[in-house]
Amino acid sequence: MNRFKTSKFKNTTPKIPKKDDWVSHVRGSSLNSLGNQIKSSCSFVAFNTEQTGGGMVGLCSVDPGPNGKWTVMQIPCHADQVTDLDFSPFDDYLLATCSSDETVKLWRLCELGQEQSASVEVSLKLSKGRLELLLFHPTASGLLAVASARGIQVWDTSRDKALAVLEQHADQLQGLTWKEDGSLLASSCKDKNLRVFDPRAQLTAVQSVQAFQTNKDSRVLWVKNDYILATGFNQHRQQEVRLWDSRKLNSSVSSVSLGTSSGQQAGVCHQLRLHSTVKVCEEWQGPEVSGGGVEKHRERLDTAS
Repeated sequence: MNRFKTSKFKNTTPKIPKKDDWVSHVRGSSLNSLGNQIKSSCSFVAFNTEQTGGGMVGLCSVDPGPNGKWTVMQIPCHADQVTDLDFSPFDDYLLATCSSDETVKLWRLCELGQEQSASVEVSLKLSKGRLELLLFHPTASGLLAVASARGIQVWDTSRDKALAVLEQHADQLQGLTWKEDGSLLASSCKDKNLRVFDPRAQLTAVQSVQAFQTNKDSRVLWVKNDYILATGFNQHRQQEVRLWDSRKLNSSVSSVSLGTSSGQQAGVCHQLRLHSTVKVCEEWQGPEVSGGGVEKHRERLDTAS
């Protein structure tokens, strides 16, 4: 008898668009990183691409050109592997990248078809080892959270200055997310803990809880108001999704166990977070979580599918 529960998503199949809607000539990266392999603004899609020497980012437009085709191009960004990328929420043409070469760079993008500038708008040298994650602040232009192996820094890119160097984590950082209003920052770590920081008030975590049962890959996502969605693995090797109230992290609000897997890639985790946000919020009928939050993430899920 199999002691592991069979996932209800076992026979799920994707809806594949027609070939006319495919973006061709794309060479993705097979290199592992904790950050995003692909990100989109309202104008561009940026993705990590594999080339000799690394450090390349691919770009294509969100919408096809007049001929119905997408223009895809590559720009050299770093001297080593690009580990994460993010678009500014205030500027569709501003892309931030971080790398194993210990730098963060901000790129001013041109319209596709024009020659992309080889010079960066801002370059930050953190010298904290390989950089793993970066995330623009959702409400303050120019602020950026950057994570190395165990530490998080909040930078003001306009002044080339670190505003806060947060307390070191006990092990490898795995996930990072801002609250929607930018007041708090949450992280997941290989030490199984979920931490919540208020960078304006103190450098240590304001709350911390053991959120995961194993030290396998985990991610966090602020979904609505004070609620945090965390994905990881339980002791039965099942992918597990938990909903937490950041005001009281003593226990999770709700949890869902999914299928078993030997690993969890960032791209897969992104889809898992979108599916699970809808699923967890619908199963738990709290007035602050159900309603608008579900519709918002269902729309994102339909777009990503």
